[in-house]
Amino acid sequence: MKEHYINLPLNANDIEQLSVGDKVYLSGEVFTARDVAHARLDALLRDNMALPFELQDICLFYCGPSPTPEGKICGAIGPTTSARMDRFTPLLIEHGLRVMIGKGDRSEEVTQSIRAHHAVYLVCIGGASALLNQSVVSRETFLWDDLGTEAIIRLVVKDLPAYVSVV
Repeated sequence: MKEHYINLPLNANDIEQLSVGDKVYLSGEVFTARDVAHARLDALLRDNMALPFELQDICLFYCGPSPTPEGKICGAIGPTTSARMDRFTPLLIEHGLRVMIGKGDRSEEVTQSIRAHHAVYLVCIGGASALLNQSVVSRETFLWDDLGTEAIIRLVVKDLPAYVSVV
């Protein structure tokens, strides 16, 4: 297992250097997105509408930050079960998504799509959400505030720890 300190967004060369089991420390922008946000992104793509960001330039974190406590930058940011996003993921990858963070296994279809498009799936340790938020430098609601915890939140992180699961 190697350790990598990586500035986001990841590029093809960064991904090429990764192997399953490697530990990465991510710094830069991460966008949270769970089920409902994925459904909305999927609908935009299927309707040939522009997304609010370039997929190849972002990292999607399957997470819904908990409310921010007084005096903190962000609440807990634990990963959610990635398989819930599997029905949307191949289309997002086809349109440029290269980096995803969550927890748990992915379907065979998603795994094949990740490998075919030279993407990467990273996992964070579930149950460590109160510790993961210590990597958050800033937090802002980016899109669909009406969704509450399902909104897309823009996080800036420093040395967010994750492990390579599929590459």
